[in-house]
Amino acid sequence: MTETPLIVTKKRFVAGAVCPACSEPDKLMMWNENDVPHRECVGCGYSDTLNAEGNSVPKELGTRVNKPVVKPADPKVQGVQFFPNPKLKKPVDPN
Repeated sequence: MTETPLIVTKKRFVAGAVCPACSEPDKLMMWNENDVPHRECVGCGYSDTLNAEGNSVPKELGTRVNKPVVKPADPKVQGVQFFPNPKLKKPVDPN
């Protein structure tokens, strides 16, 4: 088998970027490995991989065990809309 060489770009800091874990500004480093962007915080050690849109790729795939359960709406609860009653107008002060 032939192995493709691992292409890694130089790690660089992103000016003004805020860490999603510790909220520290200017602590994120970014680099690419085989055109896959990665980022890491030098303050807290948080690291993740980004997809093509720039969103974080989850480390664990979603399953029925680790996804939050969406509860259906209670059928007994109904929305109510209030309308002003025109007969209940406040008297106008003649002064």
